[in-house]
Amino acid sequence: MSEPLAWNEALPEPGTVMSTAEYLRTPTTNQVHELWHGTLQVAESPTSWHQDLAFEIAVAIRMHVRSRHLGKVWVAPLDVILDHDRAVVLQPDVVYVSRERLSIVTDRVRGAPDLVVEVLSPLPRIGSLAERVQCFAAHGIRECWLVHQLSRTVEVLTFDDGHLAHRAAAAAADAIPSRVLPDLSLRLDDING
Repeated sequence: MSEPLAWNEALPEPGTVMSTAEYLRTPTTNQVHELWHGTLQVAESPTSWHQDLAFEIAVAIRMHVRSRHLGKVWVAPLDVILDHDRAVVLQPDVVYVSRERLSIVTDRVRGAPDLVVEVLSPLPRIGSLAERVQCFAAHGIRECWLVHQLSRTVEVLTFDDGHLAHRAAAAAADAIPSRVLPDLSLRLDDING
């Protein structure tokens, strides 16, 4: 394993082409950095509303998962290495990995989480949402929640064999219909974010 860059070394410029190994040697930062097929992409810090909503969702999922010993939950920024060879490293807002699959988690998540949550900001984040969702499906993520801040709705996308298998929606007053966490009873109205 190569040594990381020193703490005072500059971060590479957005658009820099690099391998996953080179990306993993860049300095640690809280700024959103992702590697999209070898190209470094950087986003500005999310808004406080985005962070509050993502955190509250993560806490609710974590309480459910922890009380049932189902696995672990993390919040961004945390690198999820979906394809080491093709240099695809993303940072979803919330990540859940089931207990049976925790071996993919070391210093980073090295493989497909069971569930990812993306809180969608009014301003676009890194890359195209359609490409991001397609990437999640293609790399084996089982479920993705797309949380729409302005309308306070959630789209739940369930993937099977690299394709969208099921799509459901929940208004703020409705329970989020998760197939990965079917016993979870969570409504956006229950979230303070």
